Amino acid sequence: MGDDTPKRHFIQQIIDADVASGKWGAPGDGSVLATRFPPEPNGFLHVGHAKSICMNHGLAREFGGRFVLRFDDTNPAKEEQRYVDSIVRDVAWLGARWEGASEGDPTAGVKFASDYFGQMHDWAVELIEKGLAYVDEQSADEIRATRGSLKEPGTPSPWRDRPVAENLAEFEAMRRGEHADGSRVLRAKIDMASPNMNLRDPVMYRVVNAPHHRTGDAWHIYPMYDWAHGLEDSIEGITHSICTLEFEDHRPLYDWFIDAINKGRADADKIHHPQQIEFARLNPTYIITSKRKLLQLVEDGRVSGWDDPRMPTVSGLRRRGYTSESVRNFVVGVGVTKFNAMHDLGLLEGALREDLNTRAPRRMGVLDPLKVTITNWGAHGDEERLEDLEAVNNPEDDSAGTRTVRFGKTIWIERDDFMEDPPKKFFRLGPGREVRLRSAFWVTCHDSVKNDAGEVVELRCTYDPDTRGGGNPPPDAHGKVRKVKGTVHWVGDADCVDAEVRLFERLFTAEKPGKATGDPLDDLNPDSLAVVEHAKLERALAEPTPDEPDWPDGIRRFQFERLGYFCEDAEASRAAGRPVFNRAVTLRDSWAKEAKKG
Repeated sequence: MGDDTPKRHFIQQIIDADVASGKWGAPGDGSVLATRFPPEPNGFLHVGHAKSICMNHGLAREFGGRFVLRFDDTNPAKEEQRYVDSIVRDVAWLGARWEGASEGDPTAGVKFASDYFGQMHDWAVELIEKGLAYVDEQSADEIRATRGSLKEPGTPSPWRDRPVAENLAEFEAMRRGEHADGSRVLRAKIDMASPNMNLRDPVMYRVVNAPHHRTGDAWHIYPMYDWAHGLEDSIEGITHSICTLEFEDHRPLYDWFIDAINKGRADADKIHHPQQIEFARLNPTYIITSKRKLLQLVEDGRVSGWDDPRMPTVSGLRRRGYTSESVRNFVVGVGVTKFNAMHDLGLLEGALREDLNTRAPRRMGVLDPLKVTITNWGAHGDEERLEDLEAVNNPEDDSAGTRTVRFGKTIWIERDDFMEDPPKKFFRLGPGREVRLRSAFWVTCHDSVKNDAGEVVELRCTYDPDTRGGGNPPPDAHGKVRKVKGTVHWVGDADCVDAEVRLFERLFTAEKPGKATGDPLDDLNPDSLAVVEHAKLERALAEPTPDEPDWPDGIRRFQFERLGYFCEDAEASRAAGRPVFNRAVTLRDSWAKEAKKG
C-alpha cells in the first residue's frame, strides 16, 4: 500500500531539520521560525510575488513562528506612499497576517528598512574603522568599467587604500549632504579578483540628495540593496531568508557583510546571522513580471492603470474577479523547487473556475440582446402579466437556495442563440425550432422581424404553458413525451437592467512575450478588451441581495449562465452610473483549445 502523505518540498525539509536540531532555539520548537516578505515600494505587486507571500506566510503559520512584512525602501527616487498602501492591501488580501497586524490600522506592525537607517549607518562606520570599507570618488561608469569580467579580474580603485580617518570624514560629509549626487560612494573592501562579481568591492552607499517618503530630508546617503538586505533580516531576527534563485550568487556577499560586522566582536555582541535559501520564482505563461515593462504599459496608456484587470498585478487580478483562495491554490499547486520552469497560466484560470464553481451564484445575463415576443402570452391570461419563476442559485450548493425571475410577453436572448438557416446539429432557435428557456418555458420560433439592413431584430415565438419551470410537457394522446435538446438563457424585458460588461482576454498573445523580437510589447493582444455597452442583466445583479455569499473582499462574483464568471466593478459602476461587470474567466479554457488547433 502506498504512502498518501503529501511530499514536503525542500524548504520544508530544511526547516524540519533545523527545528529538530535546535539550530535556532530549543530542539523541536518551531515557534522560533521567522520569515519575511521584503518588497520594494516602487510598483504594484504581481502574481509572481504571490508565491513568495504565500510560501513565507504559510511556513510561519505551519510552524507557529513569525511572519514579517517589511518594505525595502532604500531608493527614494522611485518610491511612493501609494505603492506602500497598495502592497499592504494586496498582502492582506492574499490572507497573510504579519506580526503586529491590526484590522483597524492597515500599516500596524509593518516594518521599513528606513527604520534601520541609523543602525546600518553605524555598522558601515564600523566597517570603515576595521579597514573593510572605503569612500570611492570614481564615477559609476568608471566603477563599472574597472570591475573586470568573468575571465579578467577587476582593477582596484585609486581610492581603495585611503586612510581610515579620511574615509570616516568623507563618509560623514556624504551623510550631511556636502557632495553632489553620484560624486561619492562607500564600497566594501573585499576582493577585486573574486570569481564572484558581487564580491568585487560592491557599493554599500551612494549619495542621493532627495527626500524620502518616510524620513524626509534626514538622510543624503542611502544604502544599496545588497548592503541593506541581509542586515534588515538580521535586525528582525529572521531565521530563514527565502529568496528567488537570482539572489543565489549574492548570498556570499550577504554572509560577508554580517561576518565583517561580527569580526572581532565577542560572541555576546555578534549580530544575528540568518540562513538564506533560494527557490525558483513563479514564471507563468502569457504574462510579464518586469516592473519596468509593467510601468511602461501604464505610462504609455496601453492599460488603464496598475489595477487594470488585464494586468498580472495582484490588484488587477482582484479587480478582474479572482479570489485570494484561487491565487493561493495556484501558487501552492505549482510547487516549490530549485529549477526554473514556465507555469501554465491556464492553471491559475482553472483554479479560479474551480473555486467559483462551488461558491458563485448563478445569474442570467444577455450580452448581445435579441428581442423575443411571446405571441400567445395573452391566450393564457392577462397579456401584461409577469409570472414569477424559481431559478436555482447554485447547483453545486443546495444551501444556496433559489431566486425569483420574472417572465412576461417580451424577453431577451443571445443573438447567437438564433440562426435563420441552422445546421443539423444547431440545437438552439431557428424557424420552426423549439428550445427550453432556463427555468422558464419551452418556446417555438415561428417568425422573425428584420430591419432595413436585413438584420434580424425580433423573434416571434409561442410558448407552451405546460412546460413551466423548463420541465417536459405531459405525454400526448399516444403517450409520447415531446423532447427538446437545446436550453438557452434569457432575461425578462420588464425585470432587467441595462449594464456595461467588459470582456477581458489575456494581455499577450505569446506564451513567452517578447521571445521573438526581444520586446514583450510586440506581443500585446489587440483584442484583450471588448466592451459590451448595452447588456441585459437580471435585476438582482444591480444591487446585493440577501441570498448572495458574503465575499470577504466585498467583491460580488457570479456565474453568468453559459457565459462565464463575472464580478461587479464597483468603482466603474459608480463612475458610469449603472452596473459594470468584468469577466473574470470563461467557463472553459478556450486558449488551450486554440493551442491544440495550432
